[in-house]
Amino acid sequence: MAGTKIISATVKKGLNEMPVLSRKGLVTLIVLVLGLLMITSLAMLKPKPQREPRASRPLLPVEVIIAAPAPLAVTIFSQGTVAPKREIDLVSQVAGRVVAVASQYANGGFFNADEMLLQIEPDDYEFSVTRAKAQVAKAQEQVALELGRSRQAKREWRELDDKTANALFLRQPQLNSAQASLESAQADLNKARLDLDRTAISAPFPGRIRQIFADLGQYVNPGARIAKVYSTNIVEVRLPLSDRQAALIQLPTNFQNSQTVNYPSVILSSSVGASGEQGVCKREQLDVSIDIASRLTYAVTEVQIPCKADLSAIRPPLNIGLFVQAKISGKTIANAITIPKDAVYKGNQILVHNQDDQASYQTVSVIQTDINSITAVGVTPGTRIVSSRIPLAIAGMKVAPKEQQLVKNQSSAEDTVL
Repeated sequence: MAGTKIISATVKKGLNEMPVLSRKGLVTLIVLVLGLLMITSLAMLKPKPQREPRASRPLLPVEVIIAAPAPLAVTIFSQGTVAPKREIDLVSQVAGRVVAVASQYANGGFFNADEMLLQIEPDDYEFSVTRAKAQVAKAQEQVALELGRSRQAKREWRELDDKTANALFLRQPQLNSAQASLESAQADLNKARLDLDRTAISAPFPGRIRQIFADLGQYVNPGARIAKVYSTNIVEVRLPLSDRQAALIQLPTNFQNSQTVNYPSVILSSSVGASGEQGVCKREQLDVSIDIASRLTYAVTEVQIPCKADLSAIRPPLNIGLFVQAKISGKTIANAITIPKDAVYKGNQILVHNQDDQASYQTVSVIQTDINSITAVGVTPGTRIVSSRIPLAIAGMKVAPKEQQLVKNQSSAEDTVL
């Protein structure tokens, strides 16, 4: 005890004798050492973490449909504008002043076949007919005279009992000349009557006037345009088709007997009135043509009597310039399937679910597309198709099917114009 007191006293004495700055540094050093000892002891005494098994990630739930391919009759959608099959310029074949026009002779006016639309002054042509009749009568008189002279020459020849009579003695050339003059006069008469008939201008078909170029009181020359008209008893609609659509339609591409060609049926529809009522027109004939400028395939359908009123209101009048939609019956595709568009990746790939709950890509042959689905071939029956859309799907990823349903084709599929 006495020694301890002596040491404490010595330390206190030494501390008291140390400078103030050295004393603070020593205290700081002691604090740091004590802190490090405390941290080290805490680290050594900390319990080690126990290794636990990792929990398995839940599988992505998806919907799966089971494919059941079946024959499918496709229907092609297209659209076009109603156009006249025949559109011509009425041209005057004679000269003269227009003295009369029909009441329907106006832009947009309807007319019947061979109905007079415009009358050119006929007086000069009536005079020509009268003169031609006089020439015919004169030629007939000359033929009669030559016939009489020929008979007289034959009697004289028989009285002379001469067996060597020539054609000139019998006046055969004179008779032939008179008959030729009669035929020429008759042809002039027919020409004069034809010119007289041509003063009444008409069209050979029922139609409508698009634009008039001559009117009452105007003088026209041969070859002058009178009016532009088109036929209303038959119209046509040119329907553009893509290469894929054209391949789905049985179009006539070479010369065949029209009685043996099975044309695809066409249904034309349009909105009628402000209410948007739909009208339908059926046509059982479809021809094909290729536009030289654009190299597009056009299906051309014709409609007879397009403006005829329909009491059942099934078909609207197909006026020229009307925009219509068309449904064309296509080929029957064997073993086709309709797949939702959300289940298609990169345009022609689908995700297939296998027995190991893995999804893998499979390429299919797309026949046609719709707004919500595609029609394809190349899928075996029983294939489980992942119908749910998976963003950034990876081949071989694990999925969990929620439910399975059988997908079958409808009797027809509809295709939009690409």
